[in-house]
Amino acid sequence: MKLKNFNWYQSILIKLKIAAARSLSRILPKNKQPLVLVGGNLGEKYEDNASVFHTYLVEHRPDLKTYWMYDKKTNYVEQENIPAAVKLGSFKNYLLFFQSDYTFHGHSIIYDLAPDIEQYIHLNTHTVMTHISHGIEGFKKILIQEEDKPLLRRTNFFNCASRYERSIKLKGWKFPEEKLITTGMARFDRLETDSPAKEVKNILLMMTWREWLLDLTEEEFISSDYFRATADLLNDPEFNHLITSKELNVKVILHPFMKSYEKHFASLKDSGSLSFVTFDDVSIKDEVIEADMLLTDYTSVSWDFLYQNKPIIFYMFDQEAMETERGTYLDLDKDLYGYKAKSTKEVFDLLEYIVTKAPANPFYEKAGAYFDYFDQENCRRLADKVLGPKV
Repeated sequence: MKLKNFNWYQSILIKLKIAAARSLSRILPKNKQPLVLVGGNLGEKYEDNASVFHTYLVEHRPDLKTYWMYDKKTNYVEQENIPAAVKLGSFKNYLLFFQSDYTFHGHSIIYDLAPDIEQYIHLNTHTVMTHISHGIEGFKKILIQEEDKPLLRRTNFFNCASRYERSIKLKGWKFPEEKLITTGMARFDRLETDSPAKEVKNILLMMTWREWLLDLTEEEFISSDYFRATADLLNDPEFNHLITSKELNVKVILHPFMKSYEKHFASLKDSGSLSFVTFDDVSIKDEVIEADMLLTDYTSVSWDFLYQNKPIIFYMFDQEAMETERGTYLDLDKDLYGYKAKSTKEVFDLLEYIVTKAPANPFYEKAGAYFDYFDQENCRRLADKVLGPKV
């Protein structure tokens, strides 16, 4: 499943850039400072582990020359004043890729660091490449695509948030033990552990994507369990009365892969208390801090809420389909770290209980089984392990 495709003429141009960049990189002087490339979220947003780690390097590692890779169709680099940012797919992008001493990516090398490089990844033999993930890979099972395989083989290190995640990457992904490093998740450095709100007022509703829905017609999508379950919940009279009577703010954020269906969700209901926003319009790394609780299905953002000791409702209306079509590392009947609901009524009952009686997460005691570190030193550990300590 290609997330971004190029026209034939673009692919030819990319090949020419790659060839020229590699040739030039071989005759240029050696880097005076270690050169580091960082990229994440397909270059489309400054989010997740990659952005937090990049910020850390810029602020704390002046001994390095650090660049951020971004999609030229976006404008967040100017808005957020991100230094040393380079357009993905540009000649400079490929030149830096072959010159770099180190790279860090959150999703994939071909989407975060160097478009269409999978056929030529073997030509870069000296760069130390580290996959730091966009979140904890401990819920839904990973989908490894054909184009990912040479990139995964070439990657030197795979960072793990904990021994729990390391076990998944070792036994589930079958990655070599020597490639796995456990330093914690970079984006947790922005979070305060065990910090529930005194009362729940701001609710974040995020549903993850399902690959078996992506090629449906609009009519088929509207008839799907995914859309119907969401629509039934947001149109439920009791749910809406609770929101209004308790003066709650519910923010619904749709997964970026659901972009083509956004209009159907936004037409359900949009008022002062319940609002729909697109992934492009918000910063998830800020939303997980500002929200008092999470209502979700299987998203990895739930780990951020567990870390903060904030309540989570897992609305698993299609648990059987998820287990059959994708699979999960967690036992969804025994291992969840939040409340579980399978119907609109159960969601309402749990939400009412949380809002009136339980602003913290009663499953917080499980956090130690999933996280090794609670000290906001994850970026430093990652940098020290791969780049070496600051001189």
